[in-house]
Amino acid sequence: MHIAIPDITTLRIGVLCGGLSPERPGSLTSGEHAAKALVEAGLAADLIDTVDVPLSTLKDRSDVALLALHGLGGEDGKIQGALDTLGIPYTGSGVMASAIGMHKPTFKLMLAREQINTPSWTVLDSSLSTDATLSVVRNTIGYPVFVKPSSGGGSLAAGIARDEAQLRAMIEATQADYAEYMVEEYVRGIPCTVGLIEVEGRLQTLPVHDVETEREFYDYAAKHDPTLRVEHCPSILPATVTEIMQYIARRVFRMIGAHGVLRVDFLAGAGGRVTCLEVNTLPGLSERGNLATMARAASIPYEVLVQHLVKTAFTKPQYLP
Repeated sequence: MHIAIPDITTLRIGVLCGGLSPERPGSLTSGEHAAKALVEAGLAADLIDTVDVPLSTLKDRSDVALLALHGLGGEDGKIQGALDTLGIPYTGSGVMASAIGMHKPTFKLMLAREQINTPSWTVLDSSLSTDATLSVVRNTIGYPVFVKPSSGGGSLAAGIARDEAQLRAMIEATQADYAEYMVEEYVRGIPCTVGLIEVEGRLQTLPVHDVETEREFYDYAAKHDPTLRVEHCPSILPATVTEIMQYIARRVFRMIGAHGVLRVDFLAGAGGRVTCLEVNTLPGLSERGNLATMARAASIPYEVLVQHLVKTAFTKPQYLP
């Protein structure tokens, strides 16, 4: 069925960014870059920090929302549900896919069901004692392990525990807050990511992006300091590996019911092992970010990429969970 996409030159585009999540700084950068690109293309873009502007007023100032939000409250389905209720078209996935993508244990359960390789894991259960949790990890995953919040991104509050003493310290540190954490098999490999973007109603799989870093893992510092990493896009990995990643990324897109745009993160491990780690339903929109880098490798300039994203707000099915 053909879906008519309105002329975006006639629309007021609200670029939603900021918010209250720990990923607020990255979201502000995403919003600023996207809004600037839209304005330079002659479009009416309004940069809106959701901390400062009540959602109830958005209908009066925006015809469509370009979501540049990251983390909790932005890409977990909550803002998506609010916009659905307000009747404002928005970019990215709907409530269900956004919630699945944000909650890593739920996403990994779906990967396991679909027999897509992912590191083994367990969720830290607050009802268990630390000793009981250590026993579970010792007998099911083994060391080293990777500890990270069940919801969130940017490698914030994540780290490696190489033995029980380190894991005990990390578990006890998580007890200071109410966030849910998970313990995951540590897989050594090359961090890779695959972007997917809808272009004029058709899903396009972008070239694989890989990263080399001397850091213990691809942490927050390496993601934000270009001197701590070397990027390749298209990837310099063998085509057999990158093609598998692109195939899995498309499967993941369909699996969670994503829409418009998606980024799927992988590790390329020893022996050709391709491990799916996480999914990002609202990839960062910085002009120097992974999504923009992959788009450029596919001959899609940044300003065109952002306009494609705006158009995806109008290609959703009549009902998207």
